[in-house]
Order: sequence, then structure tokens, then C-alpha cells
Amino acid sequence: MAVRHSYLDRGTFTSPIFPFISSLTRPSCWSFSDVRVITRSASSAAHQKVCVVGGGPAGFYTAQHLLKDVQVDIYERLPVPFGLVRFGVAPDHPEVKNVISTFTQTAHHARCCYYGNVNVGTDVSVEELREAYHAVVLSYGAEGNRSMGVPGEDLEGVYPAKDFVGWYNGLPSNRELNPGLDCETAVILGQGNVALDVARILLSPIDELKKTDITQRSLDALAQSQVRRVLIVGRRGPLQIAGTIKELREMVNLPDTKPEMVASEFEGMAEALKVIPRPRKRLTELMLKTAVDPPAEKERQRRQAASRSWGLRFLRSPLEVLAGPDGARVAGIRLAVNRLEGTGDGSVAVPTGEVETMDCGLVITSIGYKSLPIDPAVPFDPRKAIVPNSLGRVQQAAGLYCSGWLKTGPVGVIATTMNNSFDTAHSVVEDLTSGCLDATSAKPGSTGIGPLLDKRGVKPVSFSDWEKINQEERRRGAAQGKPREKLLDVEEMLKTVPLLGRGFLM
Repeated sequence: MAVRHSYLDRGTFTSPIFPFISSLTRPSCWSFSDVRVITRSASSAAHQKVCVVGGGPAGFYTAQHLLKDVQVDIYERLPVPFGLVRFGVAPDHPEVKNVISTFTQTAHHARCCYYGNVNVGTDVSVEELREAYHAVVLSYGAEGNRSMGVPGEDLEGVYPAKDFVGWYNGLPSNRELNPGLDCETAVILGQGNVALDVARILLSPIDELKKTDITQRSLDALAQSQVRRVLIVGRRGPLQIAGTIKELREMVNLPDTKPEMVASEFEGMAEALKVIPRPRKRLTELMLKTAVDPPAEKERQRRQAASRSWGLRFLRSPLEVLAGPDGARVAGIRLAVNRLEGTGDGSVAVPTGEVETMDCGLVITSIGYKSLPIDPAVPFDPRKAIVPNSLGRVQQAAGLYCSGWLKTGPVGVIATTMNNSFDTAHSVVEDLTSGCLDATSAKPGSTGIGPLLDKRGVKPVSFSDWEKINQEERRRGAAQGKPREKLLDVEEMLKTVPLLGRGFLM
């Protein structure tokens, strides 16, 4: 038969050859009542099946690019999609989350199916996925935290930024974090955008946070917070700060706060402005203006009236987190004072031998995320915390690919991840069309995985199931004057979905 059928919209079947087309090419995640099929000329996309592991930005961008050529199934560990866009983007940055509309369009694409609540590596192995699909792309991100490797980092009151962000953004695994906010001073180690986000959330007026999708549990805790001073510490100098001007400007303009900078740390910066690239120049100019220039009268009055403060501290590296009298809770941090060797981004922080101590009751480490291995069958570089690859092709594993932070490490912004993922998708399509992968043999795709999950008691969440969860979160949020109130517990999410587990048709 020279004709196959594609799926252009959801609705009802209109083809007169309904029995034939329903068995031939209908994606297995749809029921007959949900789909309208329009016939067209055959395409290789009708039978080439690719699996994407991870429903965050890397996974959806990879799927978006692949859908031009093949059928794609997305598997996500949590019932809810969107990864760091949902759980990592600051609640007061709703514009960054607009990308969710693009991901939703991808999920609604005729050749795309989403299966949440499926933990690859536990519920189903990567090898089982490879047997069921022509290609498998690992895009599950970076869920681990980098360690400082210093004494005292396990004390009560010391938290990785990833966990703290997950707490106020409603990540189920962090819902019980309960950080101690009954201290005056917090120290954040690291000077990237995540560090600036955390500082801003700690010091933001509660009335502003009430307008966001921050969890009510976190909002209540922040309303009782005693934190009035936040110091953001970096091991190198002002010219190497990893944050961007938007986030720094938000700190400068944060209501009821004043900057607390050390002017001597900016010596020589005015001369350096003559040679640094424009984005870095604008960022440095803002720091200089904030730290060194006398404020205008209106700004002076604003600072004078502020009840909270924040500051950047440079050329400091952690040596030890210090415990209080009880020996259990953080009371300070001992820092090595550094000097720089080299110039620009290539400069290296070298200890001078001088040491100083900062008193604080809260330490948040924002020194980077790291990917973790999910299946022993997948090559993994523990030092770099990535899957070894070339242009997204996993080394010595034909048909296995990776994208996003698992491919490169945790670098860049969402646009960086988009380009990274598109490049991997291009490698997949290139290998399918060039014959590097056998694209001629039939693969069962999700119809081969569904029985395995059913036998193991796993109930997948479809994208339409997620949309029911989404509706419930919006309903709860509206009752409190918020965009949404996120469900914090996986079991609660699953209870929201009636007749769960119909995502696979077998």
C-alpha cells in the first residue's frame, strides 16, 4: 500500500477507511474519540519512532525539532512537565515561563505523545527503550548538587540553591525542606543568576511575592523570615561575576533594600571598562555605580529608609562552615581571601593565606548543578558529570543520544539549551536518513513499553491528564489571587486525574 496517514488535529475520525488507518499509523497514546485523521502521501515519519527521556526544556526542544521528521514519545519522571521552567525559573519572572506555550504546542503535535510519571532507569530501562525505538535521546537534565567539599557543609541551615529554589517553586522532593529563616544574615556562595534569584526572593516584599506562583507554604515561611541582610560571595572578582545585568538591576531596584558593597573591591575597574566587551561592560558599570558613585538625592533617601540590605563580596572561597554552640546549626562561615592570576574569564583565584569569618545563620550554596547517571547501561563521565558524546551522539552506543545539560553540563540559559537540543535532534535525523541507524525495521514504540509498565504497576500521565492537573492548580491559585497554587505531592497530583493509566493503548 503506497498511502499512509498523518494526524493533523484532534477531533473525530473522518476517514472512510477508519479501521485500516486506526491500526496502521495512529499514535498509541490517543483514543479513537480524540483523533481526527486526514490522509496524505506516505512519509518515513509515519514509522520512525524516537523516544526522548525528560520533559524539561531540553526534552521539549529536542522533540520540537525531531517532529519535523519522526514520531516522538516523551517520558518524564514526574507527572507534570516542563522541568526547570516550572521548578527553576523564579516565581517573579513569569515572562520567562512563556516558553511553556511553545512546549504545549509541541505536546499537542499529531506525532507527539507525553508519558509522565515514568521513571526511566527504575520503571523501565534504557535498554528496553532502545529495543522499542529507532533512537533514544536522554534529556533529563541535572538533578544533583555540587558539593563544596569543606567541613560543616552538612550542618543544619546549609542548603544547596537547587533545593532552596525547588522548595519555593514546589518541586515535590523539596516540599519538606523547611529552611531556617530565623536569622538576620544569610550568605549565598556563588554569583550567578540563581544566586541573585535566591537573594531577591529572600528580600522581596511579601506583597509582591503574593502575586506570583510561589507556593503558599514558602510564602508563609518568608512572611515570618527574620533575614534582613544577604551577602552574595564569589571566589573571583567583579569582572568574572556570572550573573547578568537584568538580575543585578533587579537587586539594585528591589524595594526596601539598600546595597552594601565594599568600594575597595572595585579598584581598577574604571580602567578595565575601556577594554571589556559591551555586555560585561554594562554589568560592570552598574556595579561601579552602585558601589562607588554617590547616589542621587532620591536614591539616597530610599537607601536611608531601607530595612534590608544586600551586598556582593569578591575574592572569597569557603574553607569551613562554622557551627554554633549547639554544634548542629550554622553560625558562620570561614573564607579564604583570594587574589587573581591571569585576566578576564581565564583568571584563576589563588589563596593569599589570609582568612576571614562571616557571621550568618543561613548558608545557600549556588555553585552549580550536576547530572547523575540513571542507568548503568549508559556511559557516564563522573568527573564532568555528563554523558560522553560527540554532537549529542553517545560514545560507543549507536542509537543513543543526549541533549541539554546532560550533554554539556549546566551552562547557559534557555536559549542555549534550545540550540544545544536542536543540534542533537539534527544528529538523530542525519543518522536516520544516512543509514547510520536502521530506520527500515519496524519498532513498537510505546506499544512495546506500555505492557511493561502495566505489568510493573506504573500508571503513565498523558498530556491531557497534565492539563487537568494544570486546571486544578489554576483553580486553587485563583482562590488566593495567584496565577496558580502548585500541587506539591505526586500522589495528590495523581488523585487529580480520573481514570489514570489510559495513556497507552495496547
